[in-house]
Amino acid sequence: MHLFDILQRPLITEKNTILQAQNKYAFEVAERSTKPQIKQAVEKAFRVKVADVNVIKVAGKTRRVGRRLYNTPPWKKAIVTLRAGDKIEFFEGV
Repeated sequence: MHLFDILQRPLITEKNTILQAQNKYAFEVAERSTKPQIKQAVEKAFRVKVADVNVIKVAGKTRRVGRRLYNTPPWKKAIVTLRAGDKIEFFEGV
């Protein structure tokens, strides 16, 4: 798996914005990615040093459209803690 295929999108929510004060950033990552791969991808993409990576598997939800029910696919979330002094400029001003 290529490093830039691991990070799929940044997660910008109210809860994740509060976590930025603790130097933590959240990303949606590829389903088959591992913690070392996520760490390496963030360090290479944003030129920062990663202290810790926490991974959460988010289950899909059941949605309803008219009479039909369908399930959204499950996905994987990574919360990346950076070393003191580092920050990702992409998230600033959000």
